[in-house]
Amino acid sequence: MGAKDRHMRVYARELYQHLPYLRRYARALTGATEVGDDLVTRCVEVAILAPTHFGLSEGSRIPLYALLNLLFDDEGEGRPANSPHPIERALARLPEEDRRVYLLAALEGLTLGEIAQVMQIAPPVAAERLKRARDGVRGVLTQRVLVVEDNPILALEIGSVVAEMGHVVCGTAATRREALELAESAQPTLALLDVRLAGGDSGVDVARRLREEQRALRTIFVTAFDGDLEELGARHLGQVVRKPFTVEAIRSAISRAVFMPTPVALA
Repeated sequence: MGAKDRHMRVYARELYQHLPYLRRYARALTGATEVGDDLVTRCVEVAILAPTHFGLSEGSRIPLYALLNLLFDDEGEGRPANSPHPIERALARLPEEDRRVYLLAALEGLTLGEIAQVMQIAPPVAAERLKRARDGVRGVLTQRVLVVEDNPILALEIGSVVAEMGHVVCGTAATRREALELAESAQPTLALLDVRLAGGDSGVDVARRLREEQRALRTIFVTAFDGDLEELGARHLGQVVRKPFTVEAIRSAISRAVFMPTPVALA
């Protein structure tokens, strides 16, 4: 076996070791599994023709990330496919270079210096873009929460958990009428509701109305009467946190709701 063949085998092994990382980044970059894998295939074909240029002789993935970006742009795409997942939707709203910086940092764990190399920018510029991207994602994922609870102490406790998580309580209501009026004016993105409300009102009825008017709004029932949900055929409307609740139970339910894919049809 000649020296050239031996080198090519070494380069091929190096590429094989990089493949899981390249696929992960390419799938996030393109927003689609198949498109990302096709992009990696093109990347490998190019890299194997000029292995030293693309870092294979040094064991570095940095030039390969840059090559993925270049190929994606050359294909005339340059933006991810639409996604129902909240973080991906939040990232898609960012300027494209900020999105890529965020992916390289959060997904690939690259340092600012490495990100700067991939993006061909100065490290301070990479730091600025990463901060802007993180702020942008945080802003999109911050929820406007409507608390529908007729016990003022419990409403206050739930609201405190919401605020501690970095979300915003856009209103509290004790009745169906109050809840629907607040929903119209405050435009919540998430609602936490008791099932049995003041004056004999039903939190299930409120949840149904809210979901009819705002399909993407998520609902969480915080109740001691989860059996009512079964009787009313409302289990599908949202998660259930049983009373007496814990702070951790509320936190977990909100986190699941925030990172749940957008509903594709009315519940």
